[in-house]
Amino acid sequence: MIIGKSRKELEKMRAAGQLVGRVLQELRRMVQPGITTLEVDMAAEKMIRDAGALPTFKGYHGFPFSICASVNEQVVHGFPSSYKLKEGDIFSIDVGATLEGFVGDTAATVPIGKVSEKLLRLIRVTEECLERAIEQCREGKHLGDIGWAVQSHAEAHGYSIVREYVGHGIGRRMHEDPQIPNYGTPGKGAKVKNGYVFAVEPMVNLGVKETKVLKDGWTVITLDGLPSAHYEHTIAITENGPEVFTRVTEPSPAKEVLAGV
Repeated sequence: MIIGKSRKELEKMRAAGQLVGRVLQELRRMVQPGITTLEVDMAAEKMIRDAGALPTFKGYHGFPFSICASVNEQVVHGFPSSYKLKEGDIFSIDVGATLEGFVGDTAATVPIGKVSEKLLRLIRVTEECLERAIEQCREGKHLGDIGWAVQSHAEAHGYSIVREYVGHGIGRRMHEDPQIPNYGTPGKGAKVKNGYVFAVEPMVNLGVKETKVLKDGWTVITLDGLPSAHYEHTIAITENGPEVFTRVTEPSPAKEVLAGV
């Protein structure tokens, strides 16, 4: 059952969303060659707890960290570690926080140092997929419209869409109904209504769509070992259109580098 949110609940979700948006913004600023992904995790947990919130991911079904830290061919759910980010990597950061009983969830892929144009384009198109999906988060639309917005844009650029992992409803729990695939058929699926809140998260692969899970039971990688990018926002459907709770105004690193390309 899809759970609609009251105005008071939406206010609390807005606060949680802004918190994780600011945390992600700061993490994006700190990542550079030489920093370990575990250091990024520790910084995220401190910021979340200092704000009076809880890191939602930590302990979720046994997940041991505060962020998902996925590098290069890692799609999602990567474990922070002693791995030092290096020039040319792409680093997907997924962060969630629970504030006053409600969850905010957001993700972005960050280029580390000088990154190839091929990878910058993958990042840019994945972010564009999310923006196109957000435009479909309006009353009267269907879940299939959201999925098709992602799928059609990614595939038009020659990329593939991960099928096993999807977006989701969000509220008092991180994962609520409905599941929101990054593929679909326009006009199909459940109707979107005002008061719904979705976490929409395109996962776009440079190569094949197939994935596998590493021995840690969490880290998802592309089957062909080629890079993947991931973006996510928490979005409320309102009478005035989609409101992105996790959006914090800051230029995309990929957009900055690709300006004029």
